[in-house]
Amino acid sequence: MLPTNLEQFSQPIPILDHGYVMLLDVMGDDDAIVQSARVSYAEGTQRSQDDRHLLRYLMRHRHTSPFEQCRIRLEVKLPIFVERQWVRHRMASLNEQSARYSVLPNEFYIPNQEDVRAQATTNRQGREGDLGEDSVDDYIQGLQHTCSEAYETYEGFLKAGVTRELARCALPVNVYTKKVWAQDLHNLFHFLSLRMDSHAQQEIREYANAIAEIVKVWVPWAWEAFEDYRLKAMYLSKFEVLALQHVLSRLTAEGYKTDALIRGAVAAVGVTGREKTELTAKLEGLFQPPSE
Repeated sequence: MLPTNLEQFSQPIPILDHGYVMLLDVMGDDDAIVQSARVSYAEGTQRSQDDRHLLRYLMRHRHTSPFEQCRIRLEVKLPIFVERQWVRHRMASLNEQSARYSVLPNEFYIPNQEDVRAQATTNRQGREGDLGEDSVDDYIQGLQHTCSEAYETYEGFLKAGVTRELARCALPVNVYTKKVWAQDLHNLFHFLSLRMDSHAQQEIREYANAIAEIVKVWVPWAWEAFEDYRLKAMYLSKFEVLALQHVLSRLTAEGYKTDALIRGAVAAVGVTGREKTELTAKLEGLFQPPSE
């Protein structure tokens, strides 16, 4: 049985035209992450802000194993081409509907008109720009016709006695399938960080965004930390750090006081305690002269 705060997700959350995400089960919560980090956790021990700060510390410093103590199980209905992207996230357990054993329903993903775009010029995998109304109409009508003919062919093969595992060869990759997907929270956060990104294909982003709404309610402290230190964070390469050090060294050369700049920056973002100390140390490092 799901916790009361998660019962709202026990019904399918509609995605695309025929798809959905539905929560089946969860194991663990924010407390489980904290307990795992502490190994043992006594009743009556002070918690609240202490626990929250510990959880944020774990995320900030990439101590990932405590997050693996939490696990989620979802039922997902999605087009096969979306599943082919999704299944690349291998650190999970899944069982997908088999077209060898069952007949797939006549359900195909047809994009909305506003989602049919031209090929991006700067992203080989993406879409951008207006394709033109006539081209969009031709695409949708052509896709609908192709899917209708493909399913008629599929049904014809089945009626003729062709085995299901071969009859399915007639179906395009926008036909819908279903699966049960189970994954620990650490690897789920990795999935979300990649599939909620603007560079991910729009269709899988819609599924990721729906799952994110579940996670926010399931583990609110962990989600807050994930959002602060992963989802909305930026990682710098060696060369990016050097470039930033060059920029900051110009400020100090022009007479700006390093200590004052650092204190002002730390105060502006409002961090406290250990995180304030860590941020101050990082900024002090960036203000050092670049050493290539």
